[in-house]
Amino acid sequence: MAGGIEGGMSNGEPLVITCTMKAIPSLSKPLNSVNLVTKQSAKAESSIRSDVCAVPAAGIVAEAAVAIELAKALKEKFGGDSFEDMKKNVDIY
Repeated sequence: MAGGIEGGMSNGEPLVITCTMKAIPSLSKPLNSVNLVTKQSAKAESSIRSDVCAVPAAGIVAEAAVAIELAKALKEKFGGDSFEDMKKNVDIY
């Protein structure tokens, strides 16, 4: 099973896309720091937790990225000077 893509071309089957994302940056305990100008110890950074769950946001970003790539493939295949030209080329195809 190729997930609907074989050799860079769709075979008409549903496209199956797998993606990953990096972990949410967080500090479980404060980190010591140094002021680079004075070379003195600086106040430690506090614990930081930016987001509880980024999966909903990641889904939106992934959906947008896939839409852009599909639009690029359509433009490459059907071209045209405008969207109307592209729609006519699709209909002719």
